[in-house]
Amino acid sequence: MRAPLQFVLDFFTGGDPVLPAPHKAAPTDLAGAVANLPPSAEPRAAPQAKPPSDLTPPQALPEPSGFSHPAANRHAVLHGMTVSFLFERSRRRTIGFMVGAEGLVVRAPSWVTLREVDAAVQEKGAWIVAKLQQTRQRQTEQFQQAIEWTHGAHVPFLGGTVQLCVLERGTPQAAAADVQRLPVSVPPGASATQVREVAEAWLKKQARTLFEQRLQHFAPLLGVQWRKLSLSSASTRWGSARSDGHIRLNWRLIHLPVSQIDYVVVHELAHLREMNHSPRFWETVGEVMPDYAQRRKALKESPVGLAQD
Repeated sequence: MRAPLQFVLDFFTGGDPVLPAPHKAAPTDLAGAVANLPPSAEPRAAPQAKPPSDLTPPQALPEPSGFSHPAANRHAVLHGMTVSFLFERSRRRTIGFMVGAEGLVVRAPSWVTLREVDAAVQEKGAWIVAKLQQTRQRQTEQFQQAIEWTHGAHVPFLGGTVQLCVLERGTPQAAAADVQRLPVSVPPGASATQVREVAEAWLKKQARTLFEQRLQHFAPLLGVQWRKLSLSSASTRWGSARSDGHIRLNWRLIHLPVSQIDYVVVHELAHLREMNHSPRFWETVGEVMPDYAQRRKALKESPVGLAQD
């Protein structure tokens, strides 16, 4: 029996991860805020006439899980991953490869043909993918380390931040009513790791509530039916969809604004109609989210790196 088809939405990490700046957040009752979001988080923009330029021929490729340089002008599929890289001419004598925080940069002298450049990229494919994965891992670790899992720390939540309120069990503590709080109840003397585990359990609960609500809102608009939601902790993708209606969404999306979460939800639901990234797929997305290109761009440029468990 053939396994259900599956498509994934790759995640993009651009630059060194940093925490979003604090700003006015949702009401103090955070759980209630998640459960009572309005049907549409942002006004729609003018209809998108065609898919964004980085998704159309001749250079662009379908977008399996992969890596993309923000100034990419060439693309390659290496070990099943789309790698969009910046290609530049230089005074080098040979073809050079550099992997940094933004992605892959390839430089070559003027006398080297593009065919030779592409062949060299394929030849170095294993090394390139390994280096890109290592860089992404460092970025996600930096984000995780940026959160100090102690009382009073600020944790990204729905595009803003909430303040971690660590309460030792049996020791009541008062907190200001106007502070957005993430309540954590732990044993006396609990470690930062224990605090993190309890806080993440709370975040996952909020994530599931929100994701189910957004799936229920957008599925009828697309004329599809999802059958199961699973929370993912993947370090390389925001979500995935199978032809049997099983949707997987990364729980760490709860760190991002609802507008970007909605884009991921719509993206995966659209796969239940089009199990590809063809122009028809993007037309399907655009039916209910005409400004999807702007949301997709914001998601790629998000400073929030997602940590790996």
